[in-house]
Amino acid sequence: MSLFLSLLIFGIIVMTAIVAVIGQRRAPLEDDDNDPNYHTLRSDYQSGMGGGSMRTWKVPKDPDEYARFFVPKGKE
Repeated sequence: MSLFLSLLIFGIIVMTAIVAVIGQRRAPLEDDDNDPNYHTLRSDYQSGMGGGSMRTWKVPKDPDEYARFFVPKGKE
């Protein structure tokens, strides 16, 4: 294996580790303290090739109210 290829592989490993650490330490988009009755959930997907998406949901903390989201409208 050539020196250049070894350095390239090492650089990719280091960059991946840095991105992982930054992603774990990133603060949430919204604080749950703003609305004490809801949790803020975030789904963040990065493909690694420049694409990805991020989505945020607010769900109620009350288990009964949360369960009502899954009941069809005509069955209440």
